[in-house]
Amino acid sequence: MAVQMMIGKGRAAIDMIMDEGSFQENAIGDFRQDEAIGPGAVIGTGTVNGMTATVISNDAVKGNPRFPVVYAGVIGMEEGYKMAMAVYKTIAADKDKPQKRPLILIVDSPGNGPGKVEEIFGMNKSTGAYQLALTEARQHGHPVVAMIIGRAISGAFLCHGLQADQILTLSKEYGTMIHVMPLSSIARITKRDLETLEELSATNPVFASGADFFYRLGGVEEIVEDIDDMRDAVIRHINEVYQHNKEGRSELCGPWGRGILGEERGGRTHRGVVLKKMEAEFRAIEDQFL
Repeated sequence: MAVQMMIGKGRAAIDMIMDEGSFQENAIGDFRQDEAIGPGAVIGTGTVNGMTATVISNDAVKGNPRFPVVYAGVIGMEEGYKMAMAVYKTIAADKDKPQKRPLILIVDSPGNGPGKVEEIFGMNKSTGAYQLALTEARQHGHPVVAMIIGRAISGAFLCHGLQADQILTLSKEYGTMIHVMPLSSIARITKRDLETLEELSATNPVFASGADFFYRLGGVEEIVEDIDDMRDAVIRHINEVYQHNKEGRSELCGPWGRGILGEERGGRTHRGVVLKKMEAEFRAIEDQFL
């Protein structure tokens, strides 16, 4: 049976995951987003298994006419601020509600769009604002679940995905690409030849890319083997985050929780050793600074 690639199909993924006909684009609570802003990003409200949820996704079909480097799912400056705004409007909409709505992130981005204009105006502030917003949402009790359907690469993944409570990904058969930096860039920075790094990547998940290696590192909580299972997986992980927060075990979620997973799965065998060494070195000198 042919595999249906999902790269570039963020809107289709929204339809697969959310309750049929429930998604309202550019609407979160009383807030309405100007659709002309950040066309490479999709935000809105829908229901999933009856739960109201905010959805934030890439739209790899639309480019941004004001910023020519924003195309094919790139997260540009406007897109970053639009995504951050969606998170803060979600927090505001639920501020007086005992149970906070989840945020569902559909991830398919080849990176950020650091053109000259964006760099001058503060591209880093845009993506940083989005990362901070997701962290604040988690602190307010909003479950944040990311579903990787295509590309999760570099700074785009850092702001749109890695701050989630739980990260899921379609399996490599769907063409998913997950990496922080390609081996060619690592070679330039470390001054190691590409052949050596390629050899290391065959056995060492730190150097490698892809769903299987990130699973070993704890970088993703679950690999979804079939697109028809995305909806159930997202619902299951939303409920899992709710349960962890209710039991006071929020440390099992988010970046810290993925560090724990990486140790358990054998992909980060030295993480605990390094943390203990850093803590010991800090305790040795903390009186000089506190």
